[in-house]
Amino acid sequence: MKDNKQHFEMEKLMTARMKNPAMVLPDAMTGIQNLYKAVHKGGVPQTTLELVHLRASQINGCGPCVSSGTKAAQRAGETTERLFQVVAWRESGLFTDAERAALALTEAATRLADNPETVTQQLWDDAADHFDEQQLSAIILMISLTNLFNRINTTIREPADATWG
Repeated sequence: MKDNKQHFEMEKLMTARMKNPAMVLPDAMTGIQNLYKAVHKGGVPQTTLELVHLRASQINGCGPCVSSGTKAAQRAGETTERLFQVVAWRESGLFTDAERAALALTEAATRLADNPETVTQQLWDDAADHFDEQQLSAIILMISLTNLFNRINTTIREPADATWG
């Protein structure tokens, strides 16, 4: 009996509560796609944007975004070793100073609920040392879009292996 209950509970977790709202409301997806186009024209290396996406998704516990983000990062040229270490980037010697600044900004902007002043001036200055205004804009938008999808996916309980479309 216990095995049947566990199986039922597991199946509930693997089935979304509803279709992704960005797919239900077509104008939403159009706007999101336009923001992604702008982000990718911002001059930030694709691998850095993928690290940003992955780290925010890890913090938020968003299985679909961690899964899709890992695959996208690999397509962009990221190594498995670096991807495994994103969660502990501070202790890893595999990330550049610019990537570290982007990851620090990602963590601070994603954890606003912990402390509304988490994006300190020092953190901002560190990021600004590596990225110009256009690049910072791209990183901030990538963090925001990732957090948007993390919140959608966790709310509707999107399965980790889900694909959109």
